[in-house]
Amino acid sequence: MQLTDSFGRTINYVRLSVTDRCDLRCVYCMAEDMTFLPRTEVLSIEELATLGETFVGLGVTKLRITGGEPLIRRGVINLLERLGQLSGLKELCLTTNGTHLPQYAQAIKDAGVDRINISLDSLNPDRFRQLTRFGDINQVLAGIKAAQAAGFTRIKLNCVALKHYNADEVPALVQFALNEGLDISFIEEMPLGRIDEHGRAAEFVSSDELRSAINQQHVLQPFPEKKARSKNAINAGPARYWQAKGYDSRIGFISPHSNNFCSSCNRVRITATGRLLLCLGQENSVDLREALRTSDNPFAEVRTRIINAMHHKPEKHTFDLDDEPQIVRFMNMTGG
Repeated sequence: MQLTDSFGRTINYVRLSVTDRCDLRCVYCMAEDMTFLPRTEVLSIEELATLGETFVGLGVTKLRITGGEPLIRRGVINLLERLGQLSGLKELCLTTNGTHLPQYAQAIKDAGVDRINISLDSLNPDRFRQLTRFGDINQVLAGIKAAQAAGFTRIKLNCVALKHYNADEVPALVQFALNEGLDISFIEEMPLGRIDEHGRAAEFVSSDELRSAINQQHVLQPFPEKKARSKNAINAGPARYWQAKGYDSRIGFISPHSNNFCSSCNRVRITATGRLLLCLGQENSVDLREALRTSDNPFAEVRTRIINAMHHKPEKHTFDLDDEPQIVRFMNMTGG
């Protein structure tokens, strides 16, 4: 069967968060002084595996494991191995900050993960430390090398672009990706959680502005949709992809403000506490943890709740550039 919402959109992509914890504190993602969830509130590996199996049984073909930082979650490799064996799953992906890839890249590949997204907002060591509050860029660069050595054929960098932090570095990040044979996506900051370091409206830089800056060094052409889908990707997701002449890499722009992608939304998210979030920019959600832990037949109850929830998936988000967050939960709670 297929999951379909009330607007006729087929939901075949689930982002599954395994933890709210992270070893970095990126300024656009969370506060510097964070209080994380008690362990008992976070889904167990067994519960996470049950959710993955249930969604795939409902027609989901793509799972992305997220956090927080998923590679600090104990047992995550076992979870990846279990999910990678699910019949009907066409794509198993992972989003990471890259700091633990030197240790785990080969194990992730062996577990069946098809693609990795790595957060990289700057190549400058001091600026990287400022953006992540205490991160070491060398760990991430070593993680990228480890992923390449492990045999991942499509590795994508994700960069949240902020006008006065790193927007001037966008051409250099593109050149790095092109030289390394990596894809890269630039993301307009999303107003999730209350932050103190900067005003979101003041730091906003549109995808068009970034593309114009890149065009000064590389002639960009729209990446053909059919070609994008053939590059080991079941779905190109919310990014609009471009290509620099002479290179195979994809350069993507995720534009929730300037060119929102709600009409083609095919995804939902599961938080580390088991809440099914039906929209990144709305609070519509369903508690799946309660069903997992209290129902006499948790598999059937979770399945029923998922199917019924699709009728409540909103048509679109309501993000704007106001400095007051529309959604008070941080991105690490949402599942990056």
